[in-house]
Amino acid sequence: MRTRILVIDDEEAVCEILKYNLEREGYDVECAYSAEEALDRDDIASFSLFIVDIMMGELSGFNFASRIRYLAETEDSPILFCSALTDEDCVVKGLNIGADDYITKPFNIGEVIARVRAVLRRSGNSDSDATKRQANGSIYEDDVTFKGLVIDRNDKACYIDNEPVTLTRTEFDILLFFLTHRNRIFSRDELIKNVWGDDIVVTERTIDTNITRLRKKLGNYDKYIVTRQGFGYGFKDTD
Repeated sequence: MRTRILVIDDEEAVCEILKYNLEREGYDVECAYSAEEALDRDDIASFSLFIVDIMMGELSGFNFASRIRYLAETEDSPILFCSALTDEDCVVKGLNIGADDYITKPFNIGEVIARVRAVLRRSGNSDSDATKRQANGSIYEDDVTFKGLVIDRNDKACYIDNEPVTLTRTEFDILLFFLTHRNRIFSRDELIKNVWGDDIVVTERTIDTNITRLRKKLGNYDKYIVTRQGFGYGFKDTD
């Protein structure tokens, strides 16, 4: 089955451009011309990725993302904002809501495709991931633990002292990388390569924002994520 993508934008021309080019890449693409239309779809949980404009009708893209995150069937679905709003506050707000990436208009279609691939790869929703799972069957991966902090790699969940912690997919990937590569400082370039991938452009602000959000969610465990000014970030397993 092909990976399904829902493009949500009130500009018909933008929808057509994205649909045409993404279908050429082998994706199954549908379009909705408002957040309300998208939320009314009976099959909304069947999409592997939402590409969402922000400035739309009564419900903005931010409103759509917030509602998606509160629906059990779509709370983990990747969201890629594609907006003409370019200021950093909007980008940060989008990431804080739980978006996996943010592209500004006018966009380069090659960059859009690269970012779509990267988001789907990180989420495990790409066609290659699905094919691999079908070929190999279900593969169990051991939990990654540190004291009372647990990463369940199979259920894609995080727990602190047996209490669930809600992480975005990017936050989850960063924490998993840190926990499996402890006691070393990684530059931002190294984090981009290992968490986001080589085929995606990520700003330093995006990295800093995600790590700041992650620290806030880890409670007393935030102190183990360390910053080395001029070098980067790492996870130290000693107090």
